[in-house]
Amino acid sequence: MAEPRDTVVLAYSGGLDTSCILVWLKEQGYTVIAFLANIGQTEDFDAAQKKALALGAKKVYIQDVCREFVEDFIWPAVHANALYEDRYMLGSALARPCIARHLVLIAQEEGARYIAHGATGKGNDQVRFELGCYALCPSIKVIAPWRMPEFYQRFPGRRELMEYAQKHGIPVPVTPKGVLVMLVVPMMPTGPCLSPLQNRAPLDLYTKTCNPTTSPDVPDELEIEFEKGVPVKVTNTRNGVTHRSALELFVYLNDIAFGLIRFSLFFCFSPCLEKWLGIYETPAGTILYHAHLDIEAFTMDREVRKIKQGLSLKFSELVYNGFWYSPECEFLKHCIARSQQAVAGTVHVSVFKGQVYILGRESPHSLYNEELVSMDVQGDYEPADATGFININALRLKEYHRLQSKVSTKQDE
Repeated sequence: MAEPRDTVVLAYSGGLDTSCILVWLKEQGYTVIAFLANIGQTEDFDAAQKKALALGAKKVYIQDVCREFVEDFIWPAVHANALYEDRYMLGSALARPCIARHLVLIAQEEGARYIAHGATGKGNDQVRFELGCYALCPSIKVIAPWRMPEFYQRFPGRRELMEYAQKHGIPVPVTPKGVLVMLVVPMMPTGPCLSPLQNRAPLDLYTKTCNPTTSPDVPDELEIEFEKGVPVKVTNTRNGVTHRSALELFVYLNDIAFGLIRFSLFFCFSPCLEKWLGIYETPAGTILYHAHLDIEAFTMDREVRKIKQGLSLKFSELVYNGFWYSPECEFLKHCIARSQQAVAGTVHVSVFKGQVYILGRESPHSLYNEELVSMDVQGDYEPADATGFININALRLKEYHRLQSKVSTKQDE
């Protein structure tokens, strides 16, 4: 055992990597305090605590951050209709700054100068953890074993890590063939990372969704009520079940949508830019994405929404890259939240066989004016005015093609 060093707060999952890292940190002389965030996983937390203590942790913090995760991190993403590269709903990317916040709080409470994590040296989570911690506590020091030569040279592959685990009495989990690692974010599940050559995920890898071919033949119809862009009430119109609190309604949507939205996605591990295949399941997030998109289009001015869509793209990029606590992300969250002041009303949706169908919507702030769109009522619109609009816009097109014709004629000569 090395000479006694300082105290380190370890982001502990109870899995193979962080359990081995806990023991390795002890070997380096650190006093280890383990932190396990409860973000909705079905896990025996007492067993995880006993395991960490048995491996040498001085203390174990287990904190339920589910409500905080939904209200402080998922809701801003719903506001933004956040999608990274048009597909990824940022489950893992949203969870890391939430966990980082508590790592820093515990480090400050315990007087620890160090924080450690088990994120791979090829992945994005290392960036998210560390940028979050440095933003919240500039004086903190981060230990990232998978970037330290003395660690990754000792453990160049999974085989060496498992041998180390067996030597130190660390239970070794069984991972399905072809799966590199299981990424678990229960509130917004992300699923496993598969080997690059595997094109189809085994059906038993999915944890939050079922195969649409075996899902119920009767759809669930829901009414989702929004206030200022945030869901505040969900009612199942088939059985009258209602949920109002943020956490309850989000968990309910995850459960009710068991046959919903599963997809595979190629993504990059940073910084080596190597492509891997990930499996993603985001039932509640998918329902809320479609419902919010619908009520927003119904209540938000068109030009404001265009600007907001651009902000949302930048927000998704910042969150994915670990800049949740950056000044630019804070600015974007404020702007996007301001755009949601009139986004209120109820969206009627059907959840059926892996799909979300919008059935209707209603809002006290609706921008829909039947007199303006009706073919039977003229209202305040004067059809003759369209002639000037068409002529002005046609002028540019006519001039463009006139010049193109000249160019073509000269080239033919």
